[in-house]
Amino acid sequence: MHARQYSPFDRFLINVDRGLRTVFGRPALSERPDPAAACAEVDLDEAERQQAARLMRVNHAGEVAAQALYQGQALTARLPRVRDQMELAALEENDHLDWCARRTRELGGHTSVLNPLWYLGSLAIGAAAGRIGDRWSLGFIVETERQVVRHLEDHLRRLSPRDRKSRAILEQMKVDESHHATTALAAGGAPLPGPVKGLMALTSKVMTKTAYWV
Repeated sequence: MHARQYSPFDRFLINVDRGLRTVFGRPALSERPDPAAACAEVDLDEAERQQAARLMRVNHAGEVAAQALYQGQALTARLPRVRDQMELAALEENDHLDWCARRTRELGGHTSVLNPLWYLGSLAIGAAAGRIGDRWSLGFIVETERQVVRHLEDHLRRLSPRDRKSRAILEQMKVDESHHATTALAAGGAPLPGPVKGLMALTSKVMTKTAYWV
C-alpha cells in the first residue's frame, strides 16, 4: 500500500490544525503514560505550590514554542527523512505539552496568556531554519534541546524535593530532550556559530522570564 501523498495546501491545513490544537486545544498524543500518575500528591505549602505552578507554566510555554519550532522546520525541510524526524519529535513534544498543562492546573495555576505569541514566533524561526538547509536546521534542534535540558536541570533544583509529581514530569522531559538532541546530531546536524547560540539563549531567557509571571 502506498503512503498517502499530501499537496502543499493539504500540509498547510494540517499544520494550521496542529497549531490551533497546540495553543487552544488538546494536541495529538503518543499516548505514553503521564510520569506523574505513579507519584502520590503531597500537601505543598503555598510558596512551594506557587513556585511549582509558575515553573510548570514556563515549561508548558517552552513546549508550545518547541512544537511550533518543529512544525516550522517540518514545513520547510528538504529531505523526507528529516521532515519525518521533525514530525516524530513534535509528537513527543505534545506529550510534554499535555503533562505540563495538566500539572499546572493541578497546582492551581494557568498556562501562559502569551502562548499564541510564543507559537507564532517559534514557527517563523523554525521555518527560517528549515529554509537555510537541513544540516543547519538539525543543528538548530541540537542546540535548542541542549538549552532546554539546562533549563530543566535548573527547574529541578528550584522545585521542592517533596513535589515528586512535577519532578517526575521534568525528569522524563529531560530524557526525551536529550534524545532529540542526540538524534538530530547523528542525522547530520551542523554546529551553530557562537553568536547564533547566544541569540537563542537570549530569546529563551526573555520567554522564560515572561512566562514565569504571565
